[in-house]
Amino acid sequence: MKITIIIPTYNEAENLPLLIEAIQAQQVPGLHILIVDDMSPDGTGDIADALAKQHKNIEVLHRQGPRGLGRAYVYGFDHMLRGDTDVIGQMDCDFSHPPEKLPELVAKLAESDLALGSRYIPGGSVDEKWPLWRKALSRWGNFYARTILGLPVKDVTGAFRLWRRELLEKIPYQQVVSSGYVFLYEILYLAHRAGARFGEVPFHFADRRFGQSKMRFAVQIEAALRVWQVRWRYRNWRPGRQP
Repeated sequence: MKITIIIPTYNEAENLPLLIEAIQAQQVPGLHILIVDDMSPDGTGDIADALAKQHKNIEVLHRQGPRGLGRAYVYGFDHMLRGDTDVIGQMDCDFSHPPEKLPELVAKLAESDLALGSRYIPGGSVDEKWPLWRKALSRWGNFYARTILGLPVKDVTGAFRLWRRELLEKIPYQQVVSSGYVFLYEILYLAHRAGARFGEVPFHFADRRFGQSKMRFAVQIEAALRVWQVRWRYRNWRPGRQP
């Protein structure tokens, strides 16, 4: 089974080499890594190219155009679905997603179409240094989104995921209009409407080691407000139909 983890990057020069080393240390059979860099001004793209020369299982895409998490993932999904990979993963570059959990996520695919790392099931947790407002808003945002969208998972805004390619091929992810964190629950909602089987693996969400967080209070508020738009946009969608 070929597994490709997509890692979007923007100004991750300090984190990227360390993360690649940690992922490679897991020795997951058939594992490949696709780095999608959004023209980082700090040289992350050059570092990614150097890593690709050192490791045969690493590929790099340099994406131009408007930046955004959702756009980077769509770009990566398109690229990988043109190839022969069986599983496509999502993972942040800042060590908030622990590489040592990758084997558990792979194992969870034996009983699911989409395996998700979860902060909000028993055994999961968030960084103890998070301010109270961020902890409360994250929990409330997850409860709010999964309730309105009827999602059968506890962590709907996390980006630590492994998809079976057959599931991604069923959903119109290219037409997802969200670019930021809304993208994460928008494609999850499409997966749910496509009849996906979900599996959750608990993990500890740690704050980034280096660099500045890209999460802002306004971003989370926007994500909460956009839930109703997502529900309305796909209210009649089923596999085989256009949104």
